[in-house]
Amino acid sequence: MLKLNNNFIFAPVKTGYSDGTGIINDKHLKFYETRSEFIGAITPEPLYIDKRLREIPTQIGIDNDDKIKGLKKLTDKIHQFDTKVIAHLNHPGRMANPKIPGNYYYSSTDKVCEMGGATPKRMDKNDINDAVHLFAEAARRAEQAGFDIIELQFGHGYLAAQFISPQVNDRTDEYGGSFENRIRFPLEILGAVRSVTNLPVIVRISGDEMIPDGIKLEEMIEFSKILKEKSIDAIHVSAGTVCNTPPWFFQHMFVPKGKTWEFANKIQQDVNIPTIYVGQINSRDDIINLKEHYKAEYIAIGRALVADPHFVGKCLNTVKGNIRPCLACAEGCLGGVKAGQGLQCLVNPMVGQENDVLGKAEKSKNIAVVGGGLAGMEAALTLNLRGHKVTLFEKDKLGGQFNLAPLTPNKLSMERLIPFYVREIRDNNINVVHKEAVKSDLIDQYDEVVLATGSRPKKMNINGLHNFFWAEILLKENLPRNKKVLIIGGGLIGVDIATALIPLNNKVIIVKRTTDFGEDMEMIAKTLSLKMMKEKETVFSDHTHIKEVDGKTVFAEKDGIDIQFDDVDIIVVSTGMESYNPLENELKESIRVHIIGDAKKVGNAQHAIKNAYDTTTKI
Repeated sequence: MLKLNNNFIFAPVKTGYSDGTGIINDKHLKFYETRSEFIGAITPEPLYIDKRLREIPTQIGIDNDDKIKGLKKLTDKIHQFDTKVIAHLNHPGRMANPKIPGNYYYSSTDKVCEMGGATPKRMDKNDINDAVHLFAEAARRAEQAGFDIIELQFGHGYLAAQFISPQVNDRTDEYGGSFENRIRFPLEILGAVRSVTNLPVIVRISGDEMIPDGIKLEEMIEFSKILKEKSIDAIHVSAGTVCNTPPWFFQHMFVPKGKTWEFANKIQQDVNIPTIYVGQINSRDDIINLKEHYKAEYIAIGRALVADPHFVGKCLNTVKGNIRPCLACAEGCLGGVKAGQGLQCLVNPMVGQENDVLGKAEKSKNIAVVGGGLAGMEAALTLNLRGHKVTLFEKDKLGGQFNLAPLTPNKLSMERLIPFYVREIRDNNINVVHKEAVKSDLIDQYDEVVLATGSRPKKMNINGLHNFFWAEILLKENLPRNKKVLIIGGGLIGVDIATALIPLNNKVIIVKRTTDFGEDMEMIAKTLSLKMMKEKETVFSDHTHIKEVDGKTVFAEKDGIDIQFDDVDIIVVSTGMESYNPLENELKESIRVHIIGDAKKVGNAQHAIKNAYDTTTKI
């Protein structure tokens, strides 16, 4: 039995906060302590069991006894809340990072992952025994370090799953072919772990790898029955494989919410084993649904606890306040780790800075924030928390350009962010003035001014181009159907617009001066968006410069050769943004001015929120 104080578990999320030694540091301690108070168990990020098997250079290790002291600091920190700690042990096999010097690559096969990577060695019996030994030694260290529970990663396309999956395992020995043979290696791991510790054991699986000929639910039900006979304490059911279906592995906003819950529910019903539900669980409604409809015994929450450390406390009504919503966008959490900057979050600028306590300002001031986009709203809230009196000026709807973000396919989850900010501003009694602020509204009225006036589309001087759209084409009243649309500019905005127009039977042409369409997009969103566009026969024209528009004919130059696009009904211009900051020069001689977000430097939503927070913590 897991014997948790409630049924909520923090699922393993990579932080990338180590210094390369794999040893726990203060940043880890504060990150997990901040999220431990209202939850049944914390699972720190996946622990590497051999330094040469890392997924990221800055991963936490459990490969050597020198790690035990630091890990004990972590478990002690979490135990102060009577919260259990789970050691998530994983061997990546062929998915070890090929960019890390010294890594080695073993698998059930010698086939390279379809998405790239190093060529693995097909494991022989000695290699298999060595891998089993690594798991057993890691489990022994986990118990010595004060962990309460062991979780074995048998899913998500990692080594154990590389044996289980018929799509990957092409062996002809006792570890390949039949279902019984393919599960032999993971069962040997389980047996070895059981031989060195009496701690409860969770097994994590992919209910379905979401690929043809991969792991399927029917076999996972049978596997779960066998695991139950082996007396494991719970089964943790996810989906996907990091090699073939990363959107399912990361539970990205582009995949439907709830599919993993269906897999878990089927296993729970057919096997009658304690089952952990996971996957895009990021609202109170999700919790209610899982408890009432699915009768979920355990609920694992990952990125929602990154976005809001008190997510569980708020769902349990133990903590008051609005939930800062996870958007399942992977912008900061996955993007930050991949970029080597460590775990971040689009909606929560405090992630990674938990050691920096937000304190009251030395002197309370009367401050105007001009612009009610994401940066302006975050600035207003942070200033208010620090004890300043705040007035927020916004001539239109709060939210600015981010109001357009949820209007593209698969990004509906983004519609939750602006309502959160609006509720926070209301609940904190921040005065909102719905007008365009001018100099006379600000001078002699406030101590300081924060300018968050955002950005606007760059102007294009193209002969004959008079009627065109920008992203406002996404508004319901502007969306065309059955038209031929030319999009000038192939970055994030251009690609997002294309994905919104294609389902309405529009024929889309997208042109770009360079070659990398969607260059500034989060990688999963980019990959799936471009895949959809290509499947729907979107015309991509790179190295293309638009020269002139004459009615429905657009003249251009591609690689030095004149070309033209005929019968174009609508033109969309998305060639980038430029900072819009009309008030700085008018104000700077009369009042102290701070410039934030796109008004300072054009960036994405995460940049706007983070810059607003960092700037206003110093006022």
